[in-house]
Amino acid sequence: MTNIARMIDHTLLKPEATASEVEALVAEAADLGCYSVCVSPSELPLSLPEGLHLAVVCGFPSGAHHSSVKAAEASLAAAQGAEEIDMVINVAAAREGDMAAVESDICAVRQAAPGVVLKVIIESAVLSDEQIVGACRAAEAAGADFVKTSTGFHPAGGASEHAVRLMAQTVGERLGVKASGGIRDAATARAMIAAGATRLGCSSSRAVVEG
Repeated sequence: MTNIARMIDHTLLKPEATASEVEALVAEAADLGCYSVCVSPSELPLSLPEGLHLAVVCGFPSGAHHSSVKAAEASLAAAQGAEEIDMVINVAAAREGDMAAVESDICAVRQAAPGVVLKVIIESAVLSDEQIVGACRAAEAAGADFVKTSTGFHPAGGASEHAVRLMAQTVGERLGVKASGGIRDAATARAMIAAGATRLGCSSSRAVVEG
């Protein structure tokens, strides 16, 4: 399961997460051999062991922040050591079919943090297939590095094999695809990878890696 571990962003984004719980997350991620930890921006700066990367969310979890606020959040996170930014799009704009607004929103973050890996969370469970494709194309046009299914916080649900497959078909090998939300065991992780996921967002990473 080592290969799966190196695909995982070990995640803790609960608003009540304490500093000691984040420290435990880091220790567990290192022990499992995960690729990164994904945390809230208020946890920065964060000291990590060598080989473990730092991902930070932006505009999370609603995406309904002004683009300038997302840009400022991303810029600060990058200055505090974030190597990857997981931003939430303006989901309402995507649902309305206003992909120019979606692209502009992503561009603001891309320009504010040019040196980081940018993952774009489209909240696929609330979008139609057409909207998923449009959001992925907007992310690619804006210079993103990954498209990502979900925040894991929306009541509509998290990642699905169908959404991952559609996203992977849309971006080809040009962008990565991160499946996140509801991946709690090895079988689900393998299904997402088979559908085209190149990164996984998990809070139950030990169950996935050891399952």
